[in-house]
Amino acid sequence: MIVPVPVHCIACGIQLRNEIPPGEDRTRGVCPDCGTIHYRNPKIVVGTIIEEAGRVLLCRRAIEPAEGLWTPPAGFLEMGESMEAGAVRETMEEACAEVAIVRTFARIDLTRIGQVHELFLARLESSDVAAGVESHEVRWFSWDEIPWHELAFPVVEWVLRLRAEDLASGQERIHRGCLHWNEVGPPLSLENYDLGDLQSLRLAPSPAADEHNGE
Repeated sequence: MIVPVPVHCIACGIQLRNEIPPGEDRTRGVCPDCGTIHYRNPKIVVGTIIEEAGRVLLCRRAIEPAEGLWTPPAGFLEMGESMEAGAVRETMEEACAEVAIVRTFARIDLTRIGQVHELFLARLESSDVAAGVESHEVRWFSWDEIPWHELAFPVVEWVLRLRAEDLASGQERIHRGCLHWNEVGPPLSLENYDLGDLQSLRLAPSPAADEHNGE
């Protein structure tokens, strides 16, 4: 969902005029009557990657866009929520799953549509999972069973591939990057994005983990 361009003033309903306000560097929607300036700011999407016994939990979307395709439980952050609280709520709404946040896994910018995605690793607090109102079904997939060609969005594929790489290499990392659309080919195909600015920070093992491993 691309952040819409405002057309009418939210204060008085007058049709906006596009101009560069004094002291700013880009065009905004400005009300010619009351002077209210309307800003378009990115939306924040939060979600969870839930793993159990070598499997990951995915939801098959029951809403557009990408109805019928698979994604981790995720959605837009609400006012008054922390990112962690929003991810927990979205997981309950889409997968009927009660989870606790473990840590941040990836933060991805989608400048083409004005979104920032924050994905957390989370653990189940109860074994109960079921399809919420926005999901046709939820299902556990082993990492070699993930339906890569049926994932909902390029950001979903990128995040899941990063997690699969970390698990395969035995690393714990936090990832940061931006999906830059090359403006060539379908915008819902990961191959049409530049992924060159990815930054991955390897986490140091905790002292408790060192003792457990005999180091």
